[in-house]
Amino acid sequence: QLLMGKSCCTCCILLHPLASYFSNVEDDEYEDGTTNQSWVLAPKTQDTDVTLILNKLLREYDKKLRPDIGIKPTVIDVDIYVNSIGPVSSINMEYQIDIFFAQTWTDSRLRFNSTMKILTLNSNMVGLIWIPDTIFRNSKTAEAHWITTPNQLLRIWNDGKILYTLRLTINAECQLQLHNFPMDEHSCPLIFSSYGYPKEEMIYRWRKNSVEAADQKSWRLYQFDFMGLRNTSEIVKTSAGDYVVMTIYFDLSRRMGYFTIQTYIPCILTVVLSWVSFWIKKDATPARTALGITTVLTMTTLSTIARKSLPRVSYVTAMDLFVTVCFLFVFAALMEYATLNYYSSCRKPNCTKKKNMNAAVRMHDIKVPISEPPTTVITLNNAMYWQDFEDACVYECLDGKDCQSFFCCYEECKSGSWRRGRIHIDILELDSYSRVFFPTSFLLFNLVYWVGYLYL
Repeated sequence: QLLMGKSCCTCCILLHPLASYFSNVEDDEYEDGTTNQSWVLAPKTQDTDVTLILNKLLREYDKKLRPDIGIKPTVIDVDIYVNSIGPVSSINMEYQIDIFFAQTWTDSRLRFNSTMKILTLNSNMVGLIWIPDTIFRNSKTAEAHWITTPNQLLRIWNDGKILYTLRLTINAECQLQLHNFPMDEHSCPLIFSSYGYPKEEMIYRWRKNSVEAADQKSWRLYQFDFMGLRNTSEIVKTSAGDYVVMTIYFDLSRRMGYFTIQTYIPCILTVVLSWVSFWIKKDATPARTALGITTVLTMTTLSTIARKSLPRVSYVTAMDLFVTVCFLFVFAALMEYATLNYYSSCRKPNCTKKKNMNAAVRMHDIKVPISEPPTTVITLNNAMYWQDFEDACVYECLDGKDCQSFFCCYEECKSGSWRRGRIHIDILELDSYSRVFFPTSFLLFNLVYWVGYLYL
């Protein structure tokens, strides 16, 4: 202990020549004749006094016992200097923080009488006195800095006040609520308390302006903006007693730039690309089918990529909703052509070979003679052409039996009593309807989506 005390004092003494040097430089810069008293080396007696003080303080000191045990609770004043925050991991639900953690308390057993008011000691003295058993309750991993020496500071005042600081890097848990992702805001906590001393024995207390933050230029909040911080204090009841729990909340707001470029813009462009098929002729089956399948597969890939930056949460996020609706729009565009192609090809003639020239069938209360079927049928792009146009082939449209309730397959189905009170939609003009319906509905969805998540 004596050798350790001497080494500590020697470190303090070595600082005086530098102070003397800077003092002499300042004196040389002024020529007004005034002379300031220069620094001098500490006398040997002062070194001996500090050693004697430390030996005397530690001679009967028991570091296992807290100050004022059995008399009153030990009050710990806390200061935190935030060096940096980040990165924040949404998948692991954690964030990293680098802090300087300072604790101040009074230990009457370390009072001393000397001309020196403060003793500044290194980390070797930390293990010789009692220090608070502070733990960070929501930390996953934490480490102290040891390069080039342990980043610890210990100061003892002559009235027994002690200041203990250390630098820590902590990976703390932060339960992110991702319902509004990627337009979400979070308050990530840093929670600490005593491990074994309840409030009857140890009390933590925030000092005024006790939490400060460094310049944010060196912070690694790549996807977030720092909105501010706030500190609280509360009593937590447990089976081991009531503990004073201190909490700092760091308010963060996510930036949308990355997700706008990687997800939102590609999804919107893919949906717009699927509308190109509405301007392609309905007879161009290969072109429209390839375009529809390509856009559907593209949306499937974008949906998979968007989910990689998220944990496997069971609820629907804002991005999930947008990607799903975009997928439905693309899929609906493909189904639109499938519907159009099906009803376009359903106009097949039903011509029966004439067996009796006097035979006739009743169709819409009109007797129509059955004629000879055409001898030659040419199939081109799902359209039926007949060379013998003089032969009359009759389409089956018996009182709407082959026509849908709200759609028309044949020209003959546009009239009749079964059409009364129903909306007439020409299925062959489905592309014309889609050119208006799809962009309008998608624009309306985007308006409701962005206003709802950004401003409501």
